[in-house]
Amino acid sequence: LNPVKENSKTYKHFNNLTCMENTLVLVKPEGVKRHLIGKIIQRFEDAGLKIIGMKQVWVDNEFSKQHYSEHVGKAFYESLEKYITEGPVIAIVLQGVNAVENVRKVVGESEPKSSPPGTIRGDFAHMSFQHADSKGNPLKNLIHASGNLEEAKKEISLWFKDYELHSYKTMQDYFLE
Repeated sequence: LNPVKENSKTYKHFNNLTCMENTLVLVKPEGVKRHLIGKIIQRFEDAGLKIIGMKQVWVDNEFSKQHYSEHVGKAFYESLEKYITEGPVIAIVLQGVNAVENVRKVVGESEPKSSPPGTIRGDFAHMSFQHADSKGNPLKNLIHASGNLEEAKKEISLWFKDYELHSYKTMQDYFLE
């Protein structure tokens, strides 16, 4: 029995369920350095999302350019690259019904000061675009979440190989059948 092959079959089965989506979340270096990983993961699990892949990565400049390819060449890119490469990142693939949209609700607005209490950014960050720009710094917003399903698929394939994504049943899965 090849567990990688078996997991791949199961993974594909769950991925074909109606409204079932996968999305990428990155706990950025600031979140890792502030010891917020567990609290952040807990928010997603409390919302019923399932972790199907997770790893710690220290992003280099080349990988940053791949992940943020749409921003390369923009005025703010250099500070963005400096931010994402300043320490380790926790990369997570979450699975759930309408996962992209639900993760974005849990995370909050890109600008932490605009995020309501109860969201990750609203509770753990307060930076504004104005303050970051005035200091020439990137917007430190703790976390990245895929913006839409197409972006999620692209980002997951960049950050994870198929065999790094696992499927298993949680109690929530029994309610989805």
